[in-house]
Amino acid sequence: MNIIQRLGRGRLLRHRDFRLLLAGSATSQFGSQVTLVALPLVAVVGLDAPPFQVGLLTAAETAAFLLVGLPAGAWLDRTRRLPVLIRADVVRCLAVASVPLASAADVLTMAQLYVVALVTGVATVFFDVAHQSFLPQLLPREQLVAGNGALETVRSVAQVGGPGLGGGLVQLLGAPLAIVADAFGYLASALFLVGVRTREEVPEPVPGRSLRADIGEGVAFVLKHPLLRMIAAATAASNLFAALLMAVQTVFWARVLDLSPGAIGLLLSVSALGGLAGALCAGPLARRVGQARLIWLSTVVTSPFALLWPLAGRSAGVLLFGIGSAVVLFGAVVYNVAQVSFRQAICPPELLGRMNATMRFLVWGTMPLGALAGGAVAAAAGPRAALWVCAAGFLTVPLPLLLSPLRGLRDLPTSAPGHEDGAEDGAEDRPASAAAVAAD
Repeated sequence: MNIIQRLGRGRLLRHRDFRLLLAGSATSQFGSQVTLVALPLVAVVGLDAPPFQVGLLTAAETAAFLLVGLPAGAWLDRTRRLPVLIRADVVRCLAVASVPLASAADVLTMAQLYVVALVTGVATVFFDVAHQSFLPQLLPREQLVAGNGALETVRSVAQVGGPGLGGGLVQLLGAPLAIVADAFGYLASALFLVGVRTREEVPEPVPGRSLRADIGEGVAFVLKHPLLRMIAAATAASNLFAALLMAVQTVFWARVLDLSPGAIGLLLSVSALGGLAGALCAGPLARRVGQARLIWLSTVVTSPFALLWPLAGRSAGVLLFGIGSAVVLFGAVVYNVAQVSFRQAICPPELLGRMNATMRFLVWGTMPLGALAGGAVAAAAGPRAALWVCAAGFLTVPLPLLLSPLRGLRDLPTSAPGHEDGAEDGAEDRPASAAAVAAD
């Protein structure tokens, strides 16, 4: 069965607004995968940045989840999500377009890259939280796993083709000019989203309700739920070490393995095949082994393959890095589809933005710390030593899940304590890169 047939299962591709959402995701993801290759190479090759500065750049890309993650969710529960998605794409387009313009004028600096990374990160926070909260407005609950699987498939296809395209563009045009593809990707995504016809009702304001109280309610919902709490802990650990990997991998490839931009893009594309396989297999695996069991089993089986990263060497030894990334990414995508679909199904509609923002704050908030740690370890002991720390860290990721009630469940409950059948009421017509190991 090919990819289109899989995406069409459950009549998803007959849903006009979901098709537009999917098309927007595809264009922005392809552009982002080009930048995944190009932006670190701008720092490493173009500006000769040391490892710690490269780690600081990665930290800047994810710092927004700590800075604005929680208030973003509370605010998004008070407004329509679709206009936010469009505006976030426009902001990201303008931010990344400034890099090739500055390079052409010979005024590009690391300081500008930090600002671009931070601005893009803030826009991404609002986009991602709104995106996950908007999907349940488009699809009924029983199609959320299929919808998330389709979005993950598109992301995985982009992760297979995008880095190879990015590596080729970098070699042909140079790293700064290759980033133009990302700007066009965000612009195309905004244009697709403008065509979505589903219009959400503006949530009714609650008299006397403060933003602080709304944030507290979202945090309490996540932390008091025994399954969400442990999922957050495992995902936070995974993203901590994924960010460490993101901070050092380009330095390792370019300066230790002496790979060209084209070879780096090819390596990322080969690694991404694991993510594509995970997206295609997530639904069938959930039906076969159970959604709850799949959440912890996917991490237990695949995390040990991270040990292949520091073992990679030149020539054929590069394949070890690709194999490790492919298997770990397979597990990460399967895990993402299962746990994000569960979160969307169990959460009452009025809490979706705050729940997603709280989860993002908890699980992505560790990424700046991981990136800084990666840069510091690489600067002090070398990129390979940092990869050993990363690999050892990935072995700890399944522990919170194995210590949780998930171990005794095959399938997940369908309502939260104190919110019986809340998700039913809201069901209407909703870092192949090794960086993509980061989970949602």
